[in-house]
Amino acid sequence: MKKILLLTTGGTIASVSGANGLIPGITDAEIVSYLLEQNFRYKIESKALMEIDSTNMQPECWVRIAEAVYENYGDYDGFVITHGTDTMGYTAAALSYMLQNIAKPVVMTGSQVPIHYQNTDAGKNIVDAARFACEDIGGVFIVFDGKVINGTRAVKVRTRSYHAFESINHPYAAFIEGGEIRYNKPVSRVRSTELKLEVSLCPDVFLLKLHPGTKPELFDFLKYHYKGVIIEGFGLGGVPNQGRSLVLKINELLQSGVAVVMTTQCLEEGEDRTLYEVGRITAGELMISSKDMNTEAIVPKLMWALGKTNDLREVKRMMETPIADDITIN
Repeated sequence: MKKILLLTTGGTIASVSGANGLIPGITDAEIVSYLLEQNFRYKIESKALMEIDSTNMQPECWVRIAEAVYENYGDYDGFVITHGTDTMGYTAAALSYMLQNIAKPVVMTGSQVPIHYQNTDAGKNIVDAARFACEDIGGVFIVFDGKVINGTRAVKVRTRSYHAFESINHPYAAFIEGGEIRYNKPVSRVRSTELKLEVSLCPDVFLLKLHPGTKPELFDFLKYHYKGVIIEGFGLGGVPNQGRSLVLKINELLQSGVAVVMTTQCLEEGEDRTLYEVGRITAGELMISSKDMNTEAIVPKLMWALGKTNDLREVKRMMETPIADDITIN
């Protein structure tokens, strides 16, 4: 029988009605009670890490979650983490970078409706997550609405629907129906490796979504207040080079030692600055290419890389090296 640890952080799944709207208030023991009928497959224990709306999730919270997995790693076969949906994609990706060489499943889930509501999706999601946490597979995953998504590939694309998450630029890892798991491709048994905890994060990262009319002067502020800037450019990653041209200011960021990552505002198919002139003008040797990574993965990966080094060439190498299937195109 597998031994699973449930770690709770709050979120909609654990919310109750408060004076000003929904607020986390259901204990980890109450959530475990929804899994008691499934205990023929596993033994489950629980621990409450925090009780917050995921809108309030911070990089320091990611560290607490990663440390909890690391500290309990030898005592359990798998982990389930309940979490609010709004920032779950960021947390799943962050854990994918902080928990290196993980050979056990870390499964994140939550719900669009609180667990004690009649029309909740929480019951199915938590049962599916616990079921997947029994698998002989290593990595961080999100289990939601019967789908299993790699931790670096999940994006919340719907605010209300039960099928809130999509796997972007990568196939679903598996599907779960009636407690049965169907993988998209054969999975080899995980070989035991030494888990490495890497939680030195640099949160001084800014995400900028360009729009027609973005002022170049904005970059003067960023240069002095951030160590990393992620730019969501247009299309394949283009930036304006006429009118309010941003090219000079982006180069100044790089020259001042700020790590700059270029990505796209488009959800699918990734960034490629080699096709158009408006992309090639930012193709300097220190500019970091995000390829087909999603923003939810780029943000924590840049924090993780900058937490390890200030050398821009090394940051670029780490960012452009695939980790946990976060990059699949050259």
